[in-house]
Amino acid sequence: MVCPKLWSQHQNEIVATLDGPTNQIRIRQHFTYVNQSQQGLTTLYFNDWNHAYANKNTALAKRFAEEFNRSLHLAKDRERGKTTIRTIVDDNYAGLDWEREGNMDIISVTLNEVLKPGESIQLFFTYTIRLPEAKFTGYGHTDNRGYNLKDWYLTPAVFDGDWKLYNNMNLDDLYTDVTETRINFTFPNRLFLATNYRKSSVSDFPEGQHVQLIGNKRKNCEIILTIDDGFTKHITDQLTITTDIESNKYEEIAQGISISKISRFLHENLGEYPHDNLLVSEFDYNRAPLYGISQLPSFIRPYEEQFQFEMKFLKTATRSYLKESLYLDPRKERWVNDAIGYYLMIKFVEEHYPDQKLAGKLSQIWGIKNFHFAQMDFNEQYTLFSMLSARKNIDQALTTSNDSLIKFNQKIANGYKAGLGMSYLSAYLGKKEIDSTVLDFFKNYKQKQRTTASDFKRTIQKYADKDVDWFFDEYVSTDHKIDYKIKKVEKTEDSITFTLKNKRGTNVPISVFGLENDSVVSQYWFTGIDTTKTFTIPRKSEDRLVLNYDQKIPEFNQRDNWKTLNGWLSSNKKIKFQFFKDTEDPYYNQVFYVPIVNFNLYDGVTPGLRLYNKTFLERQFQYDISPAYSFLENTMVGKVGFRYRKYHKKTGVYVTNYSFSASTSHFQENSRFTTITPAVVFGWRPNDLLSNRRQSLLFRYRSVFRNIDESLVGELDTDPDYGVMNVRFTDVENNILNYSSWSVDAQHSSEFTKLAFELEYRKLFQSNRQLNLRFYAGKFLRNKTASNFFSFALDRPTDYMFDLAYLGRSEDSGLYSQQVIIAEGGFKSKLENPFANDWIATTNASTNIWRWVEAYGDLGFIKNKGHDTRFVYDSGVRLNLVTDYFELYFPVYSNRGWEIAENNYGQRIRFVVTISPRTLIGLFTRKWF
Repeated sequence: MVCPKLWSQHQNEIVATLDGPTNQIRIRQHFTYVNQSQQGLTTLYFNDWNHAYANKNTALAKRFAEEFNRSLHLAKDRERGKTTIRTIVDDNYAGLDWEREGNMDIISVTLNEVLKPGESIQLFFTYTIRLPEAKFTGYGHTDNRGYNLKDWYLTPAVFDGDWKLYNNMNLDDLYTDVTETRINFTFPNRLFLATNYRKSSVSDFPEGQHVQLIGNKRKNCEIILTIDDGFTKHITDQLTITTDIESNKYEEIAQGISISKISRFLHENLGEYPHDNLLVSEFDYNRAPLYGISQLPSFIRPYEEQFQFEMKFLKTATRSYLKESLYLDPRKERWVNDAIGYYLMIKFVEEHYPDQKLAGKLSQIWGIKNFHFAQMDFNEQYTLFSMLSARKNIDQALTTSNDSLIKFNQKIANGYKAGLGMSYLSAYLGKKEIDSTVLDFFKNYKQKQRTTASDFKRTIQKYADKDVDWFFDEYVSTDHKIDYKIKKVEKTEDSITFTLKNKRGTNVPISVFGLENDSVVSQYWFTGIDTTKTFTIPRKSEDRLVLNYDQKIPEFNQRDNWKTLNGWLSSNKKIKFQFFKDTEDPYYNQVFYVPIVNFNLYDGVTPGLRLYNKTFLERQFQYDISPAYSFLENTMVGKVGFRYRKYHKKTGVYVTNYSFSASTSHFQENSRFTTITPAVVFGWRPNDLLSNRRQSLLFRYRSVFRNIDESLVGELDTDPDYGVMNVRFTDVENNILNYSSWSVDAQHSSEFTKLAFELEYRKLFQSNRQLNLRFYAGKFLRNKTASNFFSFALDRPTDYMFDLAYLGRSEDSGLYSQQVIIAEGGFKSKLENPFANDWIATTNASTNIWRWVEAYGDLGFIKNKGHDTRFVYDSGVRLNLVTDYFELYFPVYSNRGWEIAENNYGQRIRFVVTISPRTLIGLFTRKWF
């Protein structure tokens, strides 16, 4: 039965009992839903985010898989969260039909009659939630018998003409209506409770503890239960703060002073907090930490304890302060809270720690202090990390939905860009104007339902005395890069005339500073530069003009931001040789060097020196020169590479790589090979940037030159020098649950023309069994060779293109010959006559027996000219310790018979090993980019 409007907002009364042994909460919920829209409603929607852990098909499980995290997929049922709804009735005790929507963590309730605008209806829910283990997202029950409860009970979805139905994707962005909430919560003895709600009527009884939690005009109730009473209440002049954030090396009294300092800062810059208590927890901080060197282990942490503590506390407190007060759509418009929050962090450092360096105390250490990174101010990190995304061409507009952001942007880059945007506006409009905007917006919109980014825009425009449409149209709503340069400068005794070029066409204001001996003597802002525009300014004592000198603008490339007024010769940048990689220094041409050590059987350990120009931020043109010395051959070896990368769009054909590389090493004793390879690669990616699918088309010509030891001349049955034109198309879907890739490879030389196709597929089933399949087929279209050097191989290709990382490429016996690289036939057993000079077709398969122990099998056909087609097979056990990086193969049965029963079985064991640091690093970075 619907009732006349009695309240202006929803009323929520909950009786909840937490059962420790089963980690379940029994809930009776009395919910009064008020139709605050202008439409009649027949169906109501509620968020049930605890149920996102229920199975392997939810949006949360799929999100985990996209980030190469299979913990939820492999979880046992007892580890998962689940909601069991027993009854939903109205105030006439008439049962209501309900069902789960979409990906299982939203329910729809069908009303028995239309709920008209302004009317309300009372609903009674009876249900039980089983909490997930906290190892998945941090929410649920912890290993130390504690609990982190958030988004744990049913909450109303937002309706503003359309229902905002958002799945739980571990993004901390539940969008729910504001309610008046009373929770009578019963929980086990010997646990301590901290919450963002007001606590009332706390009592103990033999079976447990009881507390009433009250939230007025609030969103969701957060509860942290711990076995130790680690939370402290701080009553400051501005608000009451409950926190367990502390520092062992920072005195407790000093911590209290710092907390009061931050409380005062937030009150002065935002206004009065609208609730009784601000919860600032270590748990919340760990969900959104200070990324970067702040996360180094404590024994090498570069910051003073006070600064470290205050930044950690400020980050967490500001995030909670805004989230608990401004009720914007956190999935679609999170950038507003980010803009305000990170702007306040930037401002706090400017006011209280103006000399703080990003590297902290490390900036004073010999050997480190000369790095440009060590000279950067703390607040320059925001430009650095936002540009890390832009330089990789994976940056996304601030208006991008939270669930469409790649992880690096969602966690770091977009928040930093939003805060930089406010700092940019502050420099352009004036600090007073932006500070007034923040205060006004918080005061007028805190706790107000249906607050939007448009309200924030109107507030900025209210205080701006200049046009700011560019900020919303270009900076916020697009991923357009900002990039200006000073083209030319002419000077007279009393004026300076210069031309500014807008390299990217993003028409936003740009600042120009006049410097004398690194001191600012003048500053100007210029606007309306579509392409190029010439300006004249009064001449003072400037000896340089520098764009964006104060780093307030997240500019794509700052290496061309300055012009000297002292003549052409003085404008040439000096070369700076520096040990190890560094951040970009716009005033030098940086050349980095680092010692390297390589190894192969014929050169032995080869120490060398790597010279390169790759900084922490990606550059279009890169070179990498790595000369090394072979002690076994007493000669120089090494490689050199040049690459120019051109990004186009975000999707479709998004990148073109042009490269030229050369390398030289030894393939046998006193026998050297040298390769020279020009190449071009086109790359494709889908419209969904979260997708791990990539396609590429490679064109390259590899020239190979070999100098042969005199004792081997008679054994070499091919010309020592040759060239191969290679075209390859590759399509990869890199997913931890369903991995697939296929490629077509064509090669042409004076001696042969061949075509090959490769398909690989890996699937992790619901039963947690994994199946690995690979198919390879190759055919010579022409073959004039008289040897097997260019032939297809079953188990150990000759690698005439010198692509494969063999430790001993010419070995046919001994440990080095047992290295296997899954290429061409992909067999693991060493069979007789393993080459095919006509065609080959093989299939490789494996499946897990127990954890990383797998059974494998290979079978196929090979055909040599003038001979019948042969059927070949092998099988055995695979220890898949780290897929593609470290594996062991133990042959059991093949064309040779029972290999496990033959003598010298140890010589038949094969291994896969990867020692390339760059390849190994890819295991950890793939989930972020």
